Amino acid sequence: MSVEEYLRTEEKSPYKREYVGSFVYPLHAQAGASEAYTLIGTNIIGTLYRDVMAKGCRIYQNDMKLVVEGGTSFFYPDVMFVCEPDDGSSYAESRPCLLVEIISNSTASHDRFGKYGIYTAIPSLQTYLIVEQKERRVYAYTRQADKWHLDDLTGEGEIHLPCLDRSLMLEEIYAGVL
Repeated sequence: MSVEEYLRTEEKSPYKREYVGSFVYPLHAQAGASEAYTLIGTNIIGTLYRDVMAKGCRIYQNDMKLVVEGGTSFFYPDVMFVCEPDDGSSYAESRPCLLVEIISNSTASHDRFGKYGIYTAIPSLQTYLIVEQKERRVYAYTRQADKWHLDDLTGEGEIHLPCLDRSLMLEEIYAGVL
């Protein structure tokens, strides 16, 4: 499928689809998401909302497209913060500073490996979080100069978010969940 065909059909699709290298990947083939998934995403956004707004940034939860690799790949991150000026699209962002994927059994491999390589090539990205649903565990990738550093946080801990100049605690992420 061409990029043009994907974009033309995405608006009318009965489900969200990601697009990578001419291939379309349907998301959430089954209706709905788990309670843990929903609460974790809401906790992250709720905890950081005021800070995001105070910095003049934008915050999205799983319905705004991320366009990468020169407009040839499209994703729906679970949480996305964008602090650079709007790039003019009403349906996609291209310059995130923070991306979060809340993984399930069906998405774990793709989020850890496939998306990692694509996401960490985005020049504006400073932090990529992979958040587990079934245990208190977050894989926090942060850009340090030209390299990415991984912190594997289990149980408790905090993640520094450079684009907001604040930390996010695992207790905040998992409040009411685990």
